[in-house]
Amino acid sequence: MPVPLLRASRSVLYAGLLFLAALAGGCQTAPVIDAGVGPSPALIQDALRAPPRDLAPRALFTPVNWTDLPGWNTDALEAAWPALRIGCRALLTERERIKVWQAPCMAAVGISAASRSAVRAFFENHFSPYRISDADGHATGLVTGYFEPVLAGSRLRSAAFNVPLYAPPDDLLTVDLAELHPELKDKRVRGRVDGTKVVPYWPRRDIERGAAELAGKALVYVSDPVEAFFLEIQGSGRVRLAGGSVIRLNYADQNGHPYRSIGRVLIDRGELPRERASLQGIIGWAKANPERLRALLDENPSYVFFREVPPPAPGSLEALIDGPIGTLGVPVLAGRTIAVDRSVVPLGAPIFLATTMPLSDAPLERLVLAQDTGGAIRGAVRADFFWGTGAEAGRQAGRMRQEGRMWLLWPKDAPLPAQ
Repeated sequence: MPVPLLRASRSVLYAGLLFLAALAGGCQTAPVIDAGVGPSPALIQDALRAPPRDLAPRALFTPVNWTDLPGWNTDALEAAWPALRIGCRALLTERERIKVWQAPCMAAVGISAASRSAVRAFFENHFSPYRISDADGHATGLVTGYFEPVLAGSRLRSAAFNVPLYAPPDDLLTVDLAELHPELKDKRVRGRVDGTKVVPYWPRRDIERGAAELAGKALVYVSDPVEAFFLEIQGSGRVRLAGGSVIRLNYADQNGHPYRSIGRVLIDRGELPRERASLQGIIGWAKANPERLRALLDENPSYVFFREVPPPAPGSLEALIDGPIGTLGVPVLAGRTIAVDRSVVPLGAPIFLATTMPLSDAPLERLVLAQDTGGAIRGAVRADFFWGTGAEAGRQAGRMRQEGRMWLLWPKDAPLPAQ
């Protein structure tokens, strides 16, 4: 619904965008392959009146013993150490987090990851474990997977490489609602100006057909629209050029429309059974139905824009981790990072995750760091497990849809996160 403006001032423009949030909900990209069930983006209803707790899922944190964590005593905790150390860099840069994280992060400076016993003692001395459950006491939830794709591409458009990946367009307006109302922290809306009205930004269908102001915004061109689509879902990736150099891309912005799972669309139409609605199954469907592919992709109105990021400095902690940048602002570590709902699980916190390997009953029980988020990740016991970079990581992520449990490791003597 267009929002009439009295004049195109910045304040009125923000008010219009805030009203759009109340109508359509602010959404972020979904760096997951949630083929079976699409996300349920949080709608910002009555945005000017509702307190933040009405906008976020609730959680219960129940104190437990370390022995209650399945696999805690056998996990190689030191494998998560680089993620903890680089996470501390981000956690100690925000005033509101310093009081919680200063003691454990400063204590970590003197610990060597080469000492398994020292790392274990560090966590047990500086943290307390809490079982995470939703407000109804349910402690089991969904664990999916995501990865960093690697695509072949070119800086220049050609017959072989003709699918563009764009930087944000000039006509995309993004507003952080906290600028207007601090209680709406982390809520953003997108829109555009149409004459004297603020309207929602173009959906995927219109962007693909040239409606957006994207002249000169192509960062790189790839060959396969399905690969480009899944790169958007993951939120970051790499593009390998003909000469061997690699372009690293990270999420920059999104058009503000809710993510809709095309896997769910195919399931609902009876074209794919639920057990085959994975990345591999969708790619197979696309190859068998090329003439219907564009219409299927248009079923997801969300569209992601990217930014190019430089490679990490050789020898740095960032180079050791060598992952895409997560929501915390640090690179995420393969096999030791999850995306969470930050309105429930504190971003940056160590989490003990107990789930199973994709399509298997084999235990996957390990310490991970909550350093990323995603549009499809909603709820207290909900995680997206980062498998790493490349094809094998993609296969694992595409098959992962497991039940799981989570425990928050929270600094001792710090007040629990407000719920």
